[in-house]
Amino acid sequence: MFVKFSFLAIVPALWLAGCDYHPPDTGPIRVDTINIDRGNADHANIELDLGAGELNLHSGSDQLIVGKFEYTSAYKPLVETKAMGSHAVVTIRQAGHGGWGGNSRNTWDLKLSNEVLLDLILNCGAGQANMVLGDVKLRSLEVHMGAGQVDLDLRGRPARDYDVHISGGVGEATIHLPQGVGVRADAHGGIGSIDVSGLTKREDHYENDLFDKAKVNVHLKVEGGIGQIRIVG
Repeated sequence: MFVKFSFLAIVPALWLAGCDYHPPDTGPIRVDTINIDRGNADHANIELDLGAGELNLHSGSDQLIVGKFEYTSAYKPLVETKAMGSHAVVTIRQAGHGGWGGNSRNTWDLKLSNEVLLDLILNCGAGQANMVLGDVKLRSLEVHMGAGQVDLDLRGRPARDYDVHISGGVGEATIHLPQGVGVRADAHGGIGSIDVSGLTKREDHYENDLFDKAKVNVHLKVEGGIGQIRIVG
C-alpha cells in the first residue's frame, strides 16, 4: 500500500470553536494532503479519531482515501496503514490536545473509495462531523460522539445490508436514511430528545414497510446521552 503525505504551512486564518479549555495554539496553520492507494484491497477497516475539530467525509475517491488536513501544530494527524493481502487497515488520529481558541484549527476533508467494502469507525469528541456516505460500500459504521454535532447522510442505493451504530454524549446527531431499502431503527436517548420521521413505531423500535422484505436492509442503532437525535427515513 502506498501512502503519499505532503506538508505545507500557510498564514493563520480561521477560528473553530470547541470544548477544550487550554491556552490557544498561536502557530501557523499547516496543510497536509493524504493519498492512500487502494492497491489490491477489496475490504478495509478505517478508524478516524478526531478529538476536537471538524470532519468532512465524502465518497468519490478512486483511491482508498484522499484528502487534506488543515491544523495548527498541536493537532497534527497521525496516519497508520497496514495491508494484508486484500484487507487494508487504516487509522488516522489526532496527535495531541493543544490549545483551542484564538486561531486554533483542526479540519479534516477526506474522500473514501466507492469500490472497497468498508468497516468504518469515527470517534469524535468536540466539534462537528459532516458525512455523506450514501455511495460508499459499507458493511458497518460506528460513530462515537462526545460534545459535538454529527450530520450523517446515507441516502443512496446500497447493494448490500449494513449496520450503523451511533452513540452520543451531550451532542446532536441527524441521520438521513436511504430510500427503497428496508430500515429498522433502534433509538434510545438518555435525557435528550429523539425525533423520528418516515418510519413507523413498532413496539420498542421503528421500521419502514420494506424491512425484512427488501433485498437490502439497513439496521440503525442509536444511543443518546443528553443530546438530541433526529432520524429521517
